[in-house]
Amino acid sequence: MLTIRLQRVGKKNQAAFRIVLAEKQRAVKKQVVEILGHYNPRSKEFGIKDPERLKYWVQQHVEISPTVHNLLIDKGLVAGSKVKAWKPKKRPPADRAGEAGKSADSSVAASAKAEVSTKAEKQASEQQAAAVAELKAAETPVAAKAVTETKEEAKSTKPAEAPAAGASAPVAGTKEEPPPAGN
Repeated sequence: MLTIRLQRVGKKNQAAFRIVLAEKQRAVKKQVVEILGHYNPRSKEFGIKDPERLKYWVQQHVEISPTVHNLLIDKGLVAGSKVKAWKPKKRPPADRAGEAGKSADSSVAASAKAEVSTKAEKQASEQQAAAVAELKAAETPVAAKAVTETKEEAKSTKPAEAPAAGASAPVAGTKEEPPPAGN
């Protein structure tokens, strides 16, 4: 199947295009059937080598790429209305949410601030849930005694005492030496 499309030529960052007739499945830079014209988007220069050949291929119902179709309509070589040549890439919903007039730095700062506030909210809700559980437990007399006893036990427990002055504890990372032999 043949198609009329653009073939990029020119230097890096200075694109120019040939309007070519090529097989649709073939790579853009590979062999073409016929070169029909040229287009330079920087200078808006547009030219067709032989308009009769272009009309012949259009009459043969050769497919035309949307961009070339729109160019030919602008120059009056083909009648009809323009078609949509490209679609913008769809962004994920997360990118669109931060777009409302914010720069990338401010959106990062806002997300960090939101993260901190959600952590604080989680801690507050956990503390509130613990307090509610204590109140419910305190409503029954037996449970109330258990709660107060566990609180008192927690206060009265002391940290483990250090070893006595005469006893020596092994230091981490050192080997214990056996006592010297009686020679």
